[in-house]
Amino acid sequence: MKSTILFSIIITLLCSSCEEHKNTVIFHKSHEPQRQNIPFSEVVETNNLLFLSGQIGKNHNTGILVEGGIKAETKQTIENIQAILQHHDSGLENVVKCTVILNDINEFESFNEVYTQYFTKKSARTTFTAEKLAANASVEIDVIAVKGTVAN
Repeated sequence: MKSTILFSIIITLLCSSCEEHKNTVIFHKSHEPQRQNIPFSEVVETNNLLFLSGQIGKNHNTGILVEGGIKAETKQTIENIQAILQHHDSGLENVVKCTVILNDINEFESFNEVYTQYFTKKSARTTFTAEKLAANASVEIDVIAVKGTVAN
């Protein structure tokens, strides 16, 4: 309930001056040709916010999960997120919320070592574990970001 109210407030504040875009929802396909047929939207855009689908440490060019464990997968995952955000006129500095799913909570510190190098603004975050992730990944991250430039 609290998160729904907070979300409504954020949307109202972010788009209070753009009446023509209120309640417009855009379901974006992937910007990468080899990912055009994935069965979900890579990004959903509404009210100046970008909602990214969960990303894992697959190299989007090869479609293969990177080798090297949690640190390598975290790096690739965040670089995938960064590429998607850049394609939609945003960036990691505009991320306001991250949801992180780890396959093994014992890898939390190793994950955080990489994560903190990329997310320097300390966006809100939820982290939990799941028994199995897609493609046997060690980590999955989804984000909500503001489109455009955000003041420091």
